[in-house]
Amino acid sequence: MKGFVKNIESIAVKSEEFRRVLYTAKNCQLVVMALKPKEEIGAEVHKLDQFFRVEEGTGEAVLDGVATAISAGFAVLVPAGTNHNIVNTGSVPLKLYTLYAPPNHRDGVVHHTRADAEADNEHFDGKTTE
Repeated sequence: MKGFVKNIESIAVKSEEFRRVLYTAKNCQLVVMALKPKEEIGAEVHKLDQFFRVEEGTGEAVLDGVATAISAGFAVLVPAGTNHNIVNTGSVPLKLYTLYAPPNHRDGVVHHTRADAEADNEHFDGKTTE
């Protein structure tokens, strides 16, 4: 079957890695993330659009310096050029998935911890899942 058709909520909630690329298409990419208590993605700016959906936990979305409390069910859309960060403010892991449009990471990459992600200089190399 072409494409990705799976229960993303279940996958996101079960995920333990800081970042795991699940599927990469030509124009977008699906990634699950799990932030430990008090952990954050880290302030960043992309030349692409990004969407987050929180499945479990509580946190804060910071877009261009404006912090908004987020929890399960929240969606965050980050337009290209926006300085943003997602911070786990709770006492349990913050489970979420994100869509990059276009892709941002190498297909299939797994970063078990934030330190792993920061140490890896990988970026989308043009190769898709299919």
